[in-house]
Amino acid sequence: MDRTTVDLWVGVFVAFGVAALFGLAMKVGNLTSSKIGPTYTVSAAFENVGSLKPHAPVKSAGVVVGRVNAIVFNSANYEAIVTLDIDKRYAFPLDTFANIYTAGLLGEQYVGLEAGGDEDVLKNGDKIAKTQDAIVLEKMISQFLFSKAAETEAKADVKAAVPDTDLLK
Repeated sequence: MDRTTVDLWVGVFVAFGVAALFGLAMKVGNLTSSKIGPTYTVSAAFENVGSLKPHAPVKSAGVVVGRVNAIVFNSANYEAIVTLDIDKRYAFPLDTFANIYTAGLLGEQYVGLEAGGDEDVLKNGDKIAKTQDAIVLEKMISQFLFSKAAETEAKADVKAAVPDTDLLK
């Protein structure tokens, strides 16, 4: 093969590589088109949404049933209001729980819906009353360290308060 043909094939492979990286970035960034049809909108209030982002998946039983539409801060009660677009094919009871989970140890965050037992279902514009905030790893670690420090301090206080019985003999 002559030099021009080799350069052409290298260019084709580089173009395919760039396209593959772009597609991967879109997939990782959760920007690919979602295959949900017509939706209805519900909202949920959380004290802490962690790193939840718009367009994050809404899952139930591991199946994507919708997407996060928007996240806004309510300054009246200092909560984050998360607006969810749920596929109309899926009806959830009024007493559904909305939880923020993390996919894997350091993965993306998503909203998980756990259906309740109510016979009435959520409709467009309803609010999910039962929510659980995102678990923030740094907060859990600091609570663990604080509890261990308090435990060590309490043991030291007990040792100081109890006289050494060996000296009394």
